[in-house]
Amino acid sequence: MKTAIIIPARYGSQRLPGKPLLKATGKYLIQHVYERACQAKHASEVIVATDDPRILAAVESFGGKAMLTGRDHASGTDRIAEVDAKLDVDVVVNLQGDEPLIEPKCLDLLPQLLQDDPNADMATLAVPLRSIEQWRNPNCVKVVCDKRGRALYFSRSPIPYVRDGEPKFNDDPPIFLQHLGLYAYRRSVLFHIAASPPAPLEKAEKLEQLRAMALGYRIHVGVVEQTSIGVDTYEDYERFVKMNKQVAKKCVVQAA
Repeated sequence: MKTAIIIPARYGSQRLPGKPLLKATGKYLIQHVYERACQAKHASEVIVATDDPRILAAVESFGGKAMLTGRDHASGTDRIAEVDAKLDVDVVVNLQGDEPLIEPKCLDLLPQLLQDDPNADMATLAVPLRSIEQWRNPNCVKVVCDKRGRALYFSRSPIPYVRDGEPKFNDDPPIFLQHLGLYAYRRSVLFHIAASPPAPLEKAEKLEQLRAMALGYRIHVGVVEQTSIGVDTYEDYERFVKMNKQVAKKCVVQAA
């Protein structure tokens, strides 16, 4: 299936304004994300979808491809749908612009899940939960699946709820899963979701994927072993800069 990776990136982040243009080891944050996406083997193209000319110029300055979108989009899904309307692809992967450490193999897994499950409309990823603190944390989105690996529900609440005793996180296959905010959409599905109003459950949980479920779409969930570290706050950014400096220093030592 012909696949495009689209990276929504807006300038006006509430927690970290101008985030895509922050620098780490001489590169924009959005450049780190873009270069990771370009390492995916099955994407025919990688495009940044942005509402700001400054981000457009930054991407073009390092040889990347970007498209300017409207400023009034309510979500990244709406933004990538505008770009997708100009493409000729079967599947669109939505990669957030604050995932500079995303594993390229995860980006390849998403369209593969749709290839392997022809009746699935979307694909996403999850990792096994390993602590009760994460299970209870409302900022950690949980997902429960059926035996085919399709999502039954996403929630900020601790699901599945354990009525008797405490949850055990060593089940194989795991039943306690943390959702990762990566998606692959079949093209027509993306357009329908973007054109539909927010669903009641989506508004309650503040989880956009619940709109797709309310519309009856089937979401296949692939389980990977490790999550990437996103950049949501300035503290996250400082941590990423420190990690990059350590990697760069190690590479210099090895080269010597």
